[in-house]
This record gives sequence, C-alpha cells and structure tokens, in this order.
Amino acid sequence: MNHASFKRLCVLVIPVAVAAAFAAQPSAKLDQAAIDVRVARVESGLLPPIVIAGRPLPAKTLAQRMADLKVPGLSIAVINDGAIEWAKGYGVAEAGATTPVTPQTLFQAASISKPVAALAALRLVEQGKLVLDEDVNAKLASWEVPENDLTKTEKVTLRRLLSHTAGLTVSGFGGYPADAPVPTLVQVLNGEKPANSAPIRVDVLPGSLWRYSGGGFTVAQQLMMDVSGRSFPVLVADLVLKPVRMDDSTYEQPLPGSRRPVAASGHTSDGDLLPGRYHTYPEMAAAGLWTTPTDLAKFLLEVRRALAGGSAVLTAETARQMTTVQKSGYGLGLGIEGSGPSTRFGHGGSNEGFKCQMTAFVESGRGAVVMTNGDRGGFLASEVMRSIASEYGWPALQPEEKKVVAVDPKALAFFEGRYELRPGKFLDVKLEAGTLFVTDGDWKAELYPESETRFVETDEGHTLVFVKGPDGRATHMMIDGQLKAPRR
Repeated sequence: MNHASFKRLCVLVIPVAVAAAFAAQPSAKLDQAAIDVRVARVESGLLPPIVIAGRPLPAKTLAQRMADLKVPGLSIAVINDGAIEWAKGYGVAEAGATTPVTPQTLFQAASISKPVAALAALRLVEQGKLVLDEDVNAKLASWEVPENDLTKTEKVTLRRLLSHTAGLTVSGFGGYPADAPVPTLVQVLNGEKPANSAPIRVDVLPGSLWRYSGGGFTVAQQLMMDVSGRSFPVLVADLVLKPVRMDDSTYEQPLPGSRRPVAASGHTSDGDLLPGRYHTYPEMAAAGLWTTPTDLAKFLLEVRRALAGGSAVLTAETARQMTTVQKSGYGLGLGIEGSGPSTRFGHGGSNEGFKCQMTAFVESGRGAVVMTNGDRGGFLASEVMRSIASEYGWPALQPEEKKVVAVDPKALAFFEGRYELRPGKFLDVKLEAGTLFVTDGDWKAELYPESETRFVETDEGHTLVFVKGPDGRATHMMIDGQLKAPRR
C-alpha cells in the first residue's frame, strides 16, 4: 500500500449517464421496468468494503463517487440467470470532452487480458499444437527461456506460465507513451532497449511457488505466435474473439486509427488526461486487450458454458482445469475464490489510466464486469461490485461488517502524531471530540476501534494497529499488517 491509496480527492465533476443498451435478451423473470429499478438501486447504493455493525449502510451514488475519485468514465455489464441482464455506460470517454461512454466504448482491459489469452492457449492445447506440461523451449523458436541451475530439474511449462508458477520475473508492465519507441516482443523478453522492463528470467524454482508474473504471459504470447506462425491479435481473434462473439474487442497494439473514435482515454489519479491518451502494450497477452464489459461478460458466460459441457469453444475438461486452483487461488489465467455457492472466477486489471474488475459465480450464473478510465477507478469498481452484490443477493463480495468497542479518549490521545509512510509522505492521526481520525490534508477518515490499539477505516478497508512504547505512546503504526510507519 502506498500513500496515494489513502487519498480521497473531492472535486465535483458530474458524470453524464447514458441510456442502457442490452447485449443479450434481459432475463425473462423481469420486465424492462423492473430492470430499470434495479439499475437505479445499483447506481445509488455504492458501498465501502467495511460497514460498522448497528449503523446504517453508508451508501453513495455512482455520480458522487466518480466525482470524488476523479474517474471521468465507467462502463458496467451485469450477468443474471446465465445471461447479460443489462449494460450501461456513464460519464465521458475523455475529461473535458463530450463523447459519452456507451456499452460499446472500448477500455484497456489491462491484466484481464490474461484470462482471454489463456483461453486462446488452451484452445491450441486442444488442437494438439501445445502441451500443458511440456517444456516450452521445445516449441519456442524466436526466443527461448534461458536455462540456469533452477531449470535443470524443473521446467517452464505452459501450465506454469498460465498459473504464475513458472518462477519467472517481471510482475507487470508500464506500457509505452504515445511518443515513445515500442520494443519488439523479443526485446521485451530480453529487457533490451527500448524496452522499459527488466529481462524475463527464471529466478525461482519452477513450480515451487505462486508469484504473479506478466512476464510469464509474455513468454506464453511468444510461444503461441511461434507454434502458429501468426500475429497475436489475428490468432486470438480467430481462437477466441470471433467464436465468443466479442465483436468490440482487439489485441491490436497500438490501437488502430479506425477504433480510436470509440476508445476511452486514460486519466491520472488527479483526473488529468494521460499524455497521449493511453499507453501501448506490446505485451499483449499480459496487458494489451481493448474491450468492453459486454464482451468480457460474454467471455465469462462462455467459460461457464464450457464447464457445463455446452461450449463449442472449449471442452468441459479443459474448462475445469482452467477454473481449478493450481496454486494460491489461481487457475489457468483466472483467479478462483470462494467455495460452494460462493465459488467464482475472474480477474482484475490495472494499466496506466485504466482500472477494471470482472467476476462470475460458477453455480448461479451471476456476475459483473466494471471498467473505468481513471487511475483511481479500482476503488470505484470495487464499490460498484459491492452495490451489484447487494442488489442481486450474491453470496460473496458484500461489505464486511465490523464491531467496534469503546476506548477511553485519554488512551486515544497517545496515538496522535505524524506517521511516515515513505520519505516525504506522511499521515496525521488526530483526536477530535473523542474520535480518532487519519488525514493527509486532503482526505480524512474516521478510525473505528476494534480494540484499544487496532482500528479500521471504512473508505478502503485498511486496518491500522498502533505499536506502543514503554510510556504507552505509539512509536509505529502498522497498516494491513505490513507497512510499518514510524511516528515522527
């Protein structure tokens, strides 16, 4: 967690709502008027990650939170009863402009590119062109994973690439601004200029642990290109996008001129337009998909259809492998959470200027996709997901309820002070009328006591624990059990 993750900037930029457009027939159980009522409740019921027991739900409106978080545009698709029930866009594609976000507006999917790319790789497995548990160097032609002592007994395989267990470096990629040279994929793999990322190498025993690696998916991208002899955008279009009818999606990087009029622009955490509007990602499998929530909802439905044995794109057995945990809550290109009725699969995404989330429940045929064009859109997407979860009665993703205790204000006074998150970045803890608050000057949040030293703030769900010295005064503040901020 960093200092920016705490900031809440409040500037009124009222988003423009756009009429709903439906990508599939609405559920037969609800007429259009009933769906409209549901949409309105979702829009007015955004929820924080934590609520306090015995207090009213602190629901906020979508327009309010878009303004608070300086997110110009957002798009939503909701799945119910195994179909897309509604899809709607909000706000504008670019701050200062008037083009509204519609369900057809393209957003960068960021790391949600990974599960779609994984489906393409698994189709190649089913076609006999790739093998899940074979050393990828057996089929890589344009580049090979450099061997070292770690790869003598355990190999980098496609299964391990898709499950983040191959022991490869490079967690994610920053992309390339519009005026920057873009490296070839081999240059990215080798960390050679003009690549702005490190070489992708094995530095942990393959198969020994889970560690998120966009680098691994970049190796998978090269592997798929080598065995097919085709460009990645064309290959995935034929393997996935066309069969699943993801008609508004492309892996083309940079985005072709013909698609730019319908593409959202990225924005910084301050709401400023990203220079050049968006970055280019040659690491297409890891971060390069341009798409819509509706198309991603179609993808989620296709995976669920495959699990039931009703897909012409993927067999049930392969779909089960895709949605089975390989290690640490991750399948093949998909995050897997929950158990029983709450079992769900999905992914999140974070590129420069774009943040998004998608999830679907295995048993109930419910889910949603939220895409935004702002760097603080991750918070917004989570709040929208919780609102949808509450409205549709999902068995997971609703706010966590916390109980608070009474603490003597005299004891709270020992925690006041300035805490250093990193050099030059501070949080102030202040006691006001018997209540403890944390602030950075622009943002302020109440701290609710779970014990005399353990507190929670509900905006983002962080837990703060004060570490006392011999005199009873705080010397440090632990944040989410990791960041130890000393008191200055």
